[in-house]
Amino acid sequence: MDKIHLYYVYILTTIRNSVLYTGITNDLYRRCSEHKEGNMPGFTKKYSVNKLVFYEIYDSVEMAITREKQIKGLSREKKINIINNFNPGWEELFDKRSIIKTGNEKIL
Repeated sequence: MDKIHLYYVYILTTIRNSVLYTGITNDLYRRCSEHKEGNMPGFTKKYSVNKLVFYEIYDSVEMAITREKQIKGLSREKKINIINNFNPGWEELFDKRSIIKTGNEKIL
């Protein structure tokens, strides 16, 4: 049986929700840990963007890349609407590790 690969499109923000960053990964737990530990050089480290507020799961890397590009091309207002629909309180989802680690998430 072939192993199923999952790909995550995610949005991070700062503690004050002032900056938005969209990314893609095949291991959301690891990637969020890297952002939290400051192991990701560049934009997210410079601006302390490490609060996970949104993610989607795909079983196709092509679909995930397409979605990441789509979100990156949106206005800030539309990104905020996406987050509000998924996570109205802008809660830190990384602290809810069961959300990421259960494997029961809906695949889009």
